[in-house]
Amino acid sequence: MEAGWTRFAVRSPRAEAMWLCLFDGEEETRHPMEREGDNWTLSLPADLSGAGYGYRAEGRWEPAEGHWFDASKLLVDPYAVELDRRFIQSPRLAAFGNDTADIIPRSIVAAPIKVAPIKPRRFARGGLVYELNVRAFTMLHPDVPEALRGTVAALAHPAVLDHLTRLHVSAVELMPIVAWIDERHLPPLGLVNSWGYNPVAMMALDPGLCPGGVEELRRTVAALHDAGMGVLLDMVFNHSGESDVQGGVLSLRGLDNAMYAHAPNGQLINDTGCGNTLDFANPAVRELTLHAMRHFVVQCGIDGFRFDLAPIMARGPGFASDAPIFAEIAADAVLADRVLIAEPWDIGPGGYQLGQFPANWLEWNDRFRDDGRHFWKGEGNIGTLATRLAGSTDIFGSQSPPEGCRSVNFLAAHDGFTLADTVSYEQRHNQANGEDNRDGHGENFSWNNGIEGPSDDPAVAAARHRDLEALLGTLFASTGTIMLTAGDEFGRTQRGNNNAYCQDNEIGWIDWATRDTALEEHTCALSAARAARLPLFERFPEPVTWQNREGEPMTVADWEHPGAHWLSCSANADEFGFAIDRAARQVLIRPS
Repeated sequence: MEAGWTRFAVRSPRAEAMWLCLFDGEEETRHPMEREGDNWTLSLPADLSGAGYGYRAEGRWEPAEGHWFDASKLLVDPYAVELDRRFIQSPRLAAFGNDTADIIPRSIVAAPIKVAPIKPRRFARGGLVYELNVRAFTMLHPDVPEALRGTVAALAHPAVLDHLTRLHVSAVELMPIVAWIDERHLPPLGLVNSWGYNPVAMMALDPGLCPGGVEELRRTVAALHDAGMGVLLDMVFNHSGESDVQGGVLSLRGLDNAMYAHAPNGQLINDTGCGNTLDFANPAVRELTLHAMRHFVVQCGIDGFRFDLAPIMARGPGFASDAPIFAEIAADAVLADRVLIAEPWDIGPGGYQLGQFPANWLEWNDRFRDDGRHFWKGEGNIGTLATRLAGSTDIFGSQSPPEGCRSVNFLAAHDGFTLADTVSYEQRHNQANGEDNRDGHGENFSWNNGIEGPSDDPAVAAARHRDLEALLGTLFASTGTIMLTAGDEFGRTQRGNNNAYCQDNEIGWIDWATRDTALEEHTCALSAARAARLPLFERFPEPVTWQNREGEPMTVADWEHPGAHWLSCSANADEFGFAIDRAARQVLIRPS
């Protein structure tokens, strides 16, 4: 934007005509745009800061061949940083010739913002990442004012900051907060997407979660920084909420559908399970991704990112450990020092890539989750657990990079059973999702301590409490960065629902009134002990002494014994160590 002028530009290589649509209330004025190579541009002699706008593109309508041009569809700017309303799902979004201006959000012309100097990231490997759903975290918080509940601003409330500080959180990881749309099957069921993993605008904050826009996120990040915590954003760059061939025309699909990956027969590739997949072999996709990341760092002070289904970013079409996006991030002056965390799997061919990301990336380690649960369920091997506790060198190698171990260890995440439900349910209970309990993971390596679900039996409650303490102890004793999902520190439940993405209600919301305060204090004590000796957890110390129950060095027979339930480890003249006793359901971390 130049003084007295506003310039608009949008990429659409195959469009035959393009219009900028400006809105004054509901009144729309269309301005023809001019082609400049793959882009269409228009400069208007006015400062249009705060004005609502969108685009209309004309061209071929042949979805079977990958062309979705329909001038009746108002299209959201892929580079928009603010929208005036949330997306709503409607059959009209996919119907050719059906105008959608009354139901599509308007992009808002952003006013120039004075950018503060970029500060070094706030995070160290070995720390505690606290994963949270912004809305679910505060909807029932008794100390947060009702007007703030469910918003990004609520995270800056003193009561929230106090809880995070008591847990010694190194960085909060916010589940998606950019604008998304519900999946088509949800509205008829009376349900909504409450997780946000179905984005349309990659950098426009969702108006429901962040009604104050960029300024609200900036203030909240500053408050968390002042409290000593970093802020990470969970980003979904692998697909668009425009979905499969039956999905709506909302933004990218109507402007440049070639940014999606297509098979030779014109069908959308679905390596994400969401109906479409963005093609990171396309430089335009990578530039949009980099631009979005820079925006959140420069404008909001974000310390890093977790990437949903991250192998997509390195596909061309197969996964490549030297994919262009890795080098581009590493060479970017704004992004090179940020925290980068991969969810290292997707559902495409060769989609499981744990341990294959660059050395400066961290990776979610689902093997830690599964092997940890196996062990405490009574099925796992003590040697396998030791490998996980020592940083999963079988996966990431014995030589840690200078910054430390790359594993992000977790025992529960937003996707799957909560930690408390892991010890309370043997089977998923997702009936409320409207899919006849077919959705969600079928195998959770969980157990119920004799009764499925809630129980008033004191013995069952005590057993579950011991199991949770043991699981948490295992997590906090492990080498690498650790992740705790909000509420697991005090035994939150989702009533056995292991896929609560569509439960924007008491199933998905954290109930602060019924939390297990004894478990919470136990978790805080574990975290305090770990935080006080954080460098010890960045990489596994050497030399290490492994001992059996009798205090003797572990032998091959000890490691391989199927019934072994005791393990002790010490290092650095006993400055660091732990003991695990499966029979007693205990994990002791030294020094306490």
